[in-house]
Amino acid sequence: MYPYHNKIKSRIANNELIRWEYVEAYKAISPCLVLYFNTEPYVRPIREHRFEEYEIILKNINL
Repeated sequence: MYPYHNKIKSRIANNELIRWEYVEAYKAISPCLVLYFNTEPYVRPIREHRFEEYEIILKNINL
């Protein structure tokens, strides 16, 4: 199994995140937090039940 969220958090810690935004819908995910990275894969969607977890991480970084 691919450690999706562990890998994303590692990429954030490595300063690969360049921006993020909440969108009404992204593909089949609605609502969605979309994370944009400067390395592949460039876009990573986050489902609503994980928003609070990522908000804690995102408020502690400077973009």
